[in-house]
Amino acid sequence: MLPRTITRVTAFVTAAGILALASIANANPTDQTAKSAPGARKASFIPNTGGKTSLEKLTQELPAGNDNVLVFSAPPRETEEEGIRTYQPIAEYLTRVTGKTIVYKYPRDWLTYQMEMQRGSYDLVFDGPHFNSWRISNLQHSALVKLADEHAFAVVVRKDESRITDIKQLAGQKVCGMDPPNLGTLAVLNQFDNPMRQPLIMNSMGWTKIYEGVAFEKKCTAGILPVAVLKKFSNSENVVRVLYKTKTLPNQAFSAGPRVLPADQAKIAAALVSQEGSGAIARLMAAYGSDKGLALATKEEYAGLDVYLKDTWGYTH
Repeated sequence: MLPRTITRVTAFVTAAGILALASIANANPTDQTAKSAPGARKASFIPNTGGKTSLEKLTQELPAGNDNVLVFSAPPRETEEEGIRTYQPIAEYLTRVTGKTIVYKYPRDWLTYQMEMQRGSYDLVFDGPHFNSWRISNLQHSALVKLADEHAFAVVVRKDESRITDIKQLAGQKVCGMDPPNLGTLAVLNQFDNPMRQPLIMNSMGWTKIYEGVAFEKKCTAGILPVAVLKKFSNSENVVRVLYKTKTLPNQAFSAGPRVLPADQAKIAAALVSQEGSGAIARLMAAYGSDKGLALATKEEYAGLDVYLKDTWGYTH
């Protein structure tokens, strides 16, 4: 199996290198390729490795499991320490429920997360609706449970920022958010028809950093936040104002891959929405501003949402 793994990783690195050279040739690191899609234009994105990812490391760190060991992960939207605090209790709870060992694996960056997710290395995943849609279509995943609240993003500016009255005015401006393919960022970039005239996304680790980067530190002209999270910040309505709001989509969800037996999928879904599971998911609910908890999800409600990833590298099968 090792030669095949190395071949896949080598092909990945080679493709990423070719795309990176093409990006350099355009002499603008913020260039995005936009194409028409329902309700939006798609922006292309090649994950930034930050110079930390090597072929050897990628090969060594690919997760391995067996019939009784399942790998659980989520995007690196927070530090590793915070990720462990949020997701490890869920992994331990579901281990007790299923009798299978479920291990939480923190991906150190978006490149690692996307690569391992696309390879089918994760058996249980919690992330955005566009990722769930893609896995359902391409990796035989099943949607299990979702955050019950509606899912939409807000672009906010300081309340005393009177110069910015329309989202189009953010072209060329610093906007605190998370790197693509974060759904909120993709949805905002899709509002800019000209890929040469888009905001400069300042990657921020966590929603609090995004909010504070606009509201108090003034590092960014605007910030991209889930509407539900924005409501959790004390006195936010007197500090920032909503410049733009995306359309509402099904919320973030847990999905399970084909190595999770149907009976175990049913156990996991029931356990996560049960009262007994409230303690395990408490930090997750707090992090994403959910007031309604979790609800059962169906694959039909996520159908077609992978269109947001159409021009993001690696999401075509």
